[in-house]
Amino acid sequence: MAATRDSLDRIRNDVTGCEKCPRLVAWREESARRPPRRHRGQEYWARPVPGFGDARARLLVLGLAPAAHGGNRTGRIFTGDRSGDWLYRALHLARFANQATSVDRNDGLHLSDAYVTTAVRCAPPANRPAIDERDRCAPYLVRELRALRRIRVIVALGAFAWDAALRAARELGCELPSPRPRFAHGAEAPIGPYALVGCYHPSQQNTFTGRLKEADLNRIFARARHLVGSGDG
Repeated sequence: MAATRDSLDRIRNDVTGCEKCPRLVAWREESARRPPRRHRGQEYWARPVPGFGDARARLLVLGLAPAAHGGNRTGRIFTGDRSGDWLYRALHLARFANQATSVDRNDGLHLSDAYVTTAVRCAPPANRPAIDERDRCAPYLVRELRALRRIRVIVALGAFAWDAALRAARELGCELPSPRPRFAHGAEAPIGPYALVGCYHPSQQNTFTGRLKEADLNRIFARARHLVGSGDG
């Protein structure tokens, strides 16, 4: 991968100022204007949500998009919703996070050797980005992977994130295996310098139904810890 002068700070600034998708701009702002009762009176971020974590990370955790009343409210990805509760507990258990809770962006959470981001940076209606919205957001992930030069493992939370990781790797010049790797929970694929690992998304759709159990999620991040190693690398 070619050297770049891009920085995570520049990427974050570009992400948070992005207004390329009118439907997503309208939805994130509408979600802030009409919050559920439990969040009434709270100030919403209501902008695209940037990635978060350690600039020297070897693990990248890739989700679909911010939740309308999670990251879109708090301004930090996977923060303030049930998905984040599951994710950060697992990251803490695997020694990638200093605490197991994530309620707001000033709660003291720090990631070590891990960086968390999403394929789409604005909350989409029904959690379903359109194809053109997905494609407009795609360059941000490519830029993050270029800036995060130590990444060796990508945990993709769901099929959408898995496909986004493959597209980003191809954009970076990585040769993809043939046939194209298919998403499954626990699937692994070597993609250039990365080990891509599939994991069911810790959404309520999966956790409430038992499709994803906490032990399943913990095993994925134990595997990620094994793949990156326990030292400084």
